[in-house]
Amino acid sequence: MRALTWQSTGRVIVEDVPMAEIVEPTDVVIRVTSTAICGSDLHLLDVLGPFMHRHDVMGHETMGVITEVGSAVQKLRAGDRVVIPFVIACGFCYMCARGLTSQCETTQNRDQQAGATLYGYTEIYGRIPGGQAEFLRVQHADFNAMKINTDLPDERYLFLSDILPTAWQGVQYANVPDGGTLAVIGLGPVGQFASRIGRHLGYRVIAIDPVEERREMAERHGVETLGLTDDVLDLLRALTDRRGPHSVLDAVGMEAHGNPVAAFAQSTVGLLPRVASTALSKVVGVDRLAALLLAIEAVQRGGTVSLSGVYGGNADPLPMLTMFDKNLTLKMGQCNVHDWIATLWPLVEDPNDPLGVVDLVTHSVPLEDAPEMYELFRNKEDGCIKVVLKP
Repeated sequence: MRALTWQSTGRVIVEDVPMAEIVEPTDVVIRVTSTAICGSDLHLLDVLGPFMHRHDVMGHETMGVITEVGSAVQKLRAGDRVVIPFVIACGFCYMCARGLTSQCETTQNRDQQAGATLYGYTEIYGRIPGGQAEFLRVQHADFNAMKINTDLPDERYLFLSDILPTAWQGVQYANVPDGGTLAVIGLGPVGQFASRIGRHLGYRVIAIDPVEERREMAERHGVETLGLTDDVLDLLRALTDRRGPHSVLDAVGMEAHGNPVAAFAQSTVGLLPRVASTALSKVVGVDRLAALLLAIEAVQRGGTVSLSGVYGGNADPLPMLTMFDKNLTLKMGQCNVHDWIATLWPLVEDPNDPLGVVDLVTHSVPLEDAPEMYELFRNKEDGCIKVVLKP
């Protein structure tokens, strides 16, 4: 089958790989009908490259139609249309029973001291083939393959796999008071959804992004926007009675603009031999913290900073004096996708589309065009905000 694979730092290709197949009786195999490029996929091109292997199949936002069913699967049949959460969870362990499916103890990667296994996302999280491919093996399928019972287009459901629950969790973690103000830093796909969710929940939302097309998309959904200018902190305070927003959601993460020293360190580590690069990444890895530092400075005293953007450093310096002095709450974590599905499912099926799921995709292309689209998305060119691949 054809699949997008990691080859080396900064390089991915579409190539022939072994066909996905049933391994455990609880598996199903799906024919992928839509799969998306996630902002966190871009981290695999450089920052997290030391944890990738040549020919690893990428991608974790996936949906399709079941073609094969394992003998122990009870709820699904061949021909069922399904969307697949990016977290592989069992549904019955201690953590899953508490809604923390991202920490599933059945698929937890204890040798890496990491949480649940993820599709297409490094040796840290299991090195499981991802969904940017013609077919995908789905593990623990009765819990992880979400059956669709309508003929609504794929784009209504595809983002339930990751970015819509991730944005919802980020807003919930932000703990915005009723009628309060939420600032969102970054208007990539997660930031777009977080902004719309904030508006849907009745908050005032002010979003910050340097790219005009991304700001224009957010403004279509009632979001106030600011560019990433030198005086953005002053502008944000001026809009919020000089106190700052009640809550700030960082939807950028480790690849924020700024800090050329950290950027150089990230790129350099990615070019080292594997043993050295993985060791350095785990022990002294640093992130570009511009977005997080802006969030800490901007949020009002007693407020909450919520992190939806991915961070990967273990030696990140944080302004602890400021955080302590301001009585801040910091809330973060890998998304517990399954815990939010029941809330989000009726919203994506609502004819009024209250979260604007049909207004996110800017590029829909064949799987074979994936390498070019990675570059386009990474460089924020051609108004690229969300790419869907069609195998």
